Amino acid sequence: MIINNAGFNFSHDVDFYVERKNGSGDYLLLLLKTGAYFNLNGRERLIPENSVILFKKGTPQYYRYIPKHIFTNDWIHFDFENESEKEILCNIPFDKPIKVNDMHILSFCIKMISSEFYSNNKNKNKNILSYMTLIFSKIDEEKSAENKMKADKKNEALSMIRRKIYEKPYENRTIKDTSHELRMSESLFQHAYKEQFGISFVKDLINSRIEYAKMLLVNTNLNANEISVMCGYKSYVHFSRQFTKNVGLSPLNYRMQNKL
Repeated sequence: MIINNAGFNFSHDVDFYVERKNGSGDYLLLLLKTGAYFNLNGRERLIPENSVILFKKGTPQYYRYIPKHIFTNDWIHFDFENESEKEILCNIPFDKPIKVNDMHILSFCIKMISSEFYSNNKNKNKNILSYMTLIFSKIDEEKSAENKMKADKKNEALSMIRRKIYEKPYENRTIKDTSHELRMSESLFQHAYKEQFGISFVKDLINSRIEYAKMLLVNTNLNANEISVMCGYKSYVHFSRQFTKNVGLSPLNYRMQNKL
């Protein structure tokens, strides 16, 4: 592990900005204690405080202060002596902001690395490697927790959609409208729905309508055409065809066999 430079709790002037077209020539880890504007993949974004960014060697680095605000961060410029050392990165994504809940432990490690870097301590290289390993291990934990939180939110949103289609099967729902409601692409929504429930969204929507129709056929005196409308079908022929295909009986035959 090669540490080229390190800084702890640096505050910059309100006109601070960095423009490195070819990067800094090494890896750069930034701990943002205040927000800042970053140009990532050609798009400027406001990255909030308590975020970390690991720049890969050669990645352009463009970031600047928020107007009328001082920019404060910790940073380490580093490199590796061999490929095996890169294992400490724990597959943390490069050039992407990661929100962290516990900045204190990461900042403490950089403070200690900065202190060791400028010291003549006998074991400073070993100590620095230990702190760097701890930093990336903690970031990996934060990233895993963030991914789990996103997955939990996605699962909760999909469950909400499923509850809606069974509570109100008559509502006019399409893949396009529902995926837009969840702010997901149509393909991602369909894949996620089937992965979570083991059935496609379209098939589940049909099932919800068929189950509702079965309940109405058995418990009401509504005619089959009225029931088809109440189940969200615009065509009785379409309703009858889907009902028969899924139940094995026509709506009227189902009523005759199950009516009390």
